[in-house]
Amino acid sequence: MSEMKLTLKALRVQYGLTQEKAAKLVGVSESTWHSYENAKTYPPIKVIDWITKVFGVSYDDIIFEPSIPIKL
Repeated sequence: MSEMKLTLKALRVQYGLTQEKAAKLVGVSESTWHSYENAKTYPPIKVIDWITKVFGVSYDDIIFEPSIPIKL
């Protein structure tokens, strides 16, 4: 992958997948995938391993927490 880090949503969109299809590919429910994308929950190591294989990225390529805007 490139030097740029990607969120789970960006990875999914890059591959043209719905949340439902991405979830099926890594073996979780659509609602679980939705929770991962929205940083409500985080995937366990087993699921992270599947994500890296399915999307062809390393763990270091993925951002699991959305950036939080800083108010000045």
